[in-house]
Amino acid sequence: MIPIQDLFETHLTVSDLQRSMAFYADTLGLELAQFLADRKIAFYWIGGRGNSMLGLWQAQPGSPVQPLHIAFRVELADMLKAHDSLRAANIAPLDFDRNPTTEPVVLAWMPAASLYFHDPDGHLLEFLSMLPELAEPNLGIVSWSAWKNRRGSI
Repeated sequence: MIPIQDLFETHLTVSDLQRSMAFYADTLGLELAQFLADRKIAFYWIGGRGNSMLGLWQAQPGSPVQPLHIAFRVELADMLKAHDSLRAANIAPLDFDRNPTTEPVVLAWMPAASLYFHDPDGHLLEFLSMLPELAEPNLGIVSWSAWKNRRGSI
């Protein structure tokens, strides 16, 4: 079998393409790669041109949008500022259990810091930053402050 190196592209169905385009471009800062108005599709670069791509497809009238989950890799320094950036954009930062939070959580089995939020259609989006420490699966999912206090300042 051919070894898979990375995920290049993923797609979401949205209920209002223009609203979603504004969210992904203006709020999240993704670069528009291609807009096909006649097909009601927009493609956005993730991580810069040619790195990876997100496709947004306008749902057919009357068709429900099935909320999905996507994680975006971010630098740890940006992760630690994400709460304030999301709140400034009127987006509720969420923890792993989808409760409002003021800090990331750490998925200790990876380990990775994560912060969750929803797009206008209820898709669960995640900012994720891999951490340099060794995994500690026995810890489960802990707050950033609990991880930091346990592991020392990062």
